[in-house]
Amino acid sequence: MAAGSAGSCELRFDSGRVCLDLVATGGHPTEQLSGPRRLREWLVGAKLVPGDAVLDAVDDEWVSRFAEARAYVAELVHAQLQGRPAPRALDHINNFAATPPPGVRAVRTPDGAWVRALSDTPQCTPLLATVARDTVDLLTDPAARALLRQCEGDNCARLYLDTSRGRRRRWCSSEVCGNRERVARHRRRAIAAARA
Repeated sequence: MAAGSAGSCELRFDSGRVCLDLVATGGHPTEQLSGPRRLREWLVGAKLVPGDAVLDAVDDEWVSRFAEARAYVAELVHAQLQGRPAPRALDHINNFAATPPPGVRAVRTPDGAWVRALSDTPQCTPLLATVARDTVDLLTDPAARALLRQCEGDNCARLYLDTSRGRRRRWCSSEVCGNRERVARHRRRAIAAARA
């Protein structure tokens, strides 16, 4: 799925990092990894696996493990933004990252295009390692870390990298939270004008 509309249950992949896209699936306003089918959709949408990958092994245990990793990533990133340590979450992410990620290879399609394919059937632990390594890369790269932001939209906790010109982006998405803010501002002005 592409970066979404205002639909609260639509998966979005617009944070700038896979690890932040995983954090965005968590319970705000609703849990987006609600079962194996949704996790399969997220894995494909996040490009951790090719769209034609066989994901029959994805089950409730995978969902639970990805939710656990998501909580650790969120704790680490929020701790970074608040300037505090999160040693327990860091230990868990480092443990996930120690596993080799899935092997990839280049494959030519029948029409001659090059595509990325996994070397083997996707497994949970190596895919978690990919997310954990993305977290490690984000937190250990001073330039990327300096771009970390939390959305200023009402009732939005999404995290993203601010790659806008001037680094003044306020919302996770101008089309979603930015639009909500503009509508709310318009309503406030209309109410104030009606009272005057």
